Amino acid sequence: MKSLKVVFLGTPEFAKASLEAIHHSHHEVVGVVTVADKASGRGQKISQSPVKVFAVENNLPVFQPEKLRNPEFLEELRKLEADVFVVVAFRMMPKVLFEMPKMGTFNLHASLLPDYRGAAPINYAIINGEEKSGATTFFINEKIDEGNILLQEELPILPDENAGSLHDRLMEMGSELVVRTLNGLAENSITEKPQPQVEHPKNAFKIFKEDTRIDWTKNSKGIHQFILGMSPYPAAFTTLKIGEEEKGLKIFGGKFEISDHGKTAGSLEISKTGFKIFTQDGEYFPSELQLEGKKRMNIKDFLNGFRNFDEIKMA
Repeated sequence: MKSLKVVFLGTPEFAKASLEAIHHSHHEVVGVVTVADKASGRGQKISQSPVKVFAVENNLPVFQPEKLRNPEFLEELRKLEADVFVVVAFRMMPKVLFEMPKMGTFNLHASLLPDYRGAAPINYAIINGEEKSGATTFFINEKIDEGNILLQEELPILPDENAGSLHDRLMEMGSELVVRTLNGLAENSITEKPQPQVEHPKNAFKIFKEDTRIDWTKNSKGIHQFILGMSPYPAAFTTLKIGEEEKGLKIFGGKFEISDHGKTAGSLEISKTGFKIFTQDGEYFPSELQLEGKKRMNIKDFLNGFRNFDEIKMA
């Protein structure tokens, strides 16, 4: 089978799995492009992307341009004479870059396109209660996530699965799909297909902090899926009032029951033996939480941290 020369562009753990799969295949990674190192955390230590860490450990040439249109950077890439560029969880690319390799540039996206174009496809598939997800490889063009499809594979979403679990399963499946796509391009055995025209494709817009607040006036099933879809990152939250102080409370998981309780949605009952929040049509029982300024913990340890439950209310 023909070996392709590949430039890989990506940043997080999700992308690292694909880079590793290509590196261990018969294809040759001739260059890796990732974000610049940055200071993070309390000590402002310099951190490197997971993609860079893998590339350095495996002696792969690394490029970290501040700007993707930088002429020196583009010239360096041209000199590599790659057959194809592979993009996984990177950033918007200029035409001058994605049109450089003779075979083109393809992207791995964690959804069954055309549904869930955008930055957070895994989160929204869980939030919306989908029964299946998947991964798609497609040629990049000037529109976000709208290029011609190369390969696509489905994956069932498990009952009560959260975004973290689905992320990990799609990461593994996606890395295999990337190598299969390279093999198909090398053998000229893939027929690219335009994405189906869907009048209202489901969107996966970038999630901001204000999007992660739980709306307790919604139904229990919807709230449960929202919490799973935000778990473990960026994490759904609500606000507690403890005495006179308001504190954010992240909720990572729990269960719900449907009931005709007659209580105000968003009110709570809390004691040494349990914690439930009333929804539109039932009660939600958090099982894993993190109070602002504290570490993540199970419900038992959380409740053990309080003496006076009368002073705790929903803000």
